[in-house]
Amino acid sequence: MTDDGGGAAVIDEGGLDALIVSLAARGRTVVGPTVRDGAIVLAEISSGSELPAGWGVDLEAGRYRLSAREDRAVFAHSAGPQSWKTFLHPPRVREWAADRGADGGMVVTREAAPPPSYAFLGVRPCDLRAIAIQDRVLTGGRHADPTYRGRRERAFLVAVECTDPGATCFCVSMGTGPAVGPGYDLALTEVLDADGHRFLVRAGSEEGSAVLAELPRRPADVATRTAAHARVADAADHMGRSMPLVDLRTLMRDTLDAERWDDVASRCLTCGNCTMVCPTCFCTTTEDVTDLTGDHAERWHRWESCFDRDFTHLAGAGPVRDSPHSRYRQWATHKLGTWFDQFGSSGCVGCGRCIVWCPVGIDITEEAHALSRERDTRRETPREESR
Repeated sequence: MTDDGGGAAVIDEGGLDALIVSLAARGRTVVGPTVRDGAIVLAEISSGSELPAGWGVDLEAGRYRLSAREDRAVFAHSAGPQSWKTFLHPPRVREWAADRGADGGMVVTREAAPPPSYAFLGVRPCDLRAIAIQDRVLTGGRHADPTYRGRRERAFLVAVECTDPGATCFCVSMGTGPAVGPGYDLALTEVLDADGHRFLVRAGSEEGSAVLAELPRRPADVATRTAAHARVADAADHMGRSMPLVDLRTLMRDTLDAERWDDVASRCLTCGNCTMVCPTCFCTTTEDVTDLTGDHAERWHRWESCFDRDFTHLAGAGPVRDSPHSRYRQWATHKLGTWFDQFGSSGCVGCGRCIVWCPVGIDITEEAHALSRERDTRRETPREESR
């Protein structure tokens, strides 16, 4: 857990409700986890009663189930089907509309609505890192995304350290959790023991300090600090998955012709679910639509997936990556390897969503281990000398 610098405080469940009220009073739309349609999803909330107290999740490859807990833990669940990408980098945004006037000319109206001001409650350490990765991609450089940048600049992040990792979590392997990293406005650690149900809170920004000052709180005591540290440390020792202890960037480079790619391609449906639920995938395309009269047209900016056969379509040549083999390999090698070359880090944060929401249960950690074993076998097997 990150050092709180001695300025930590403790709030109870009522303090969570006060936090939501305080953020809403500042003009922010509060988004947090809540139970809906058999899952813990991210949605607008207005009170602490809407948080998933007493609910956890059972996860496996291709499987997600809600499970009732025996306690009232609020954040004792792993990443759900959505990430905060849905709100910062929305799936579909209209860029402009055009209408034909009476004189036959076209009037173009660009979208100019101010970006929403969100407060995200319950950002996991892996997702906090994912937001930082998308910041690097979408707010800097020559091709910044104005929609993302506007929403990100107005967002308030309340991170929650992970104390109950799921069976598909592997944030420790990626160095993204379960302790919270930099980038939050407030950080919470949930503690539920014989001394009661409470949350250790630390501020990470000036606005975070101002919000914390508005909450009913007490100074952090030694028992709560110790319990919070212990719960996070215990979570680190109980990850459900792990990556092989190798340089993943090098592994991806060394196994481009591995037989394992054929094995995974025989199972992959190229549905793109993994890219949709991934908190860092950012690819988009544009599409133009018109009405039947041809007098009104719109341009929309929407998510795209590298699993789409036409994602790499070239006029006169067709798709560059025509096979499931090539498309899955592109996704995995980019996520774990060449992302370093582009952005200086891995594109994977170990949240495990791609494992859970793959309809055939393909597990990126299993594939990485298999590639590592195949590479080791090749190195150990001497090649027959050419005659």
